[in-house]
Amino acid sequence: MWTSRFTPLRESSAGQRASEHSREQGYTLVALLALMTVLALFALAAAPSIRQQAQRERELEAIFRGEEVADAIRLYYSYQQTRGRNGDTALPTSIDQLLEGVTVGSKKVQVLRASAARDPLSQSGEWTLVRPRSAQLSDFTRSIMLFTENVRPSTNDPQLKLVEQLMAPPVLPTLGIASSGLSSSSDDNSSGPFIGVAPNSKSNSVINYYGIDRHDGWVFTPLFR
Repeated sequence: MWTSRFTPLRESSAGQRASEHSREQGYTLVALLALMTVLALFALAAAPSIRQQAQRERELEAIFRGEEVADAIRLYYSYQQTRGRNGDTALPTSIDQLLEGVTVGSKKVQVLRASAARDPLSQSGEWTLVRPRSAQLSDFTRSIMLFTENVRPSTNDPQLKLVEQLMAPPVLPTLGIASSGLSSSSDDNSSGPFIGVAPNSKSNSVINYYGIDRHDGWVFTPLFR
């Protein structure tokens, strides 16, 4: 008698609790979906900044390695001059020559690390070799002159003065008009001595290197240092 009287009440309470639990689960799911949506929006907003920072780090690494190559060219040229070579004949003709180093007496002196011989901005990892009389070097010189308000950069290393004299004199840029840094010449990629390297990438850069905002306009050379 007593059991049958209170059984419906108990069943009703249990059903109510189940319904409330179901609603709570629904609210939790909605809140979770809302949180995931907000996080996804934040991720989308942060993605360009993350990509830009990653590119900036690669560019900094490229500048660091490129400056190492430039210093290796300077050392190679200096050692070759001690062997009686001058001008273009004292310059390297391949990255492999820098990796092999130079012979001083009976010892081999390393002038370039293997990691610096690779361009971090290109898929191939190969630097573009910049020739002494190339349009690419002339463009870079003009860009520096524009950056320094038409002050022609000079070579501080006295041993490289002869190489500087062998270079074709650059045309003065017009103030306020940036040099494109994209000129090409038929002898730019020909065989022969090189005086610098450039990234093998045509992308716009995050970092402005001497005011140049394209990778292929950057040149790392012992000149103008």
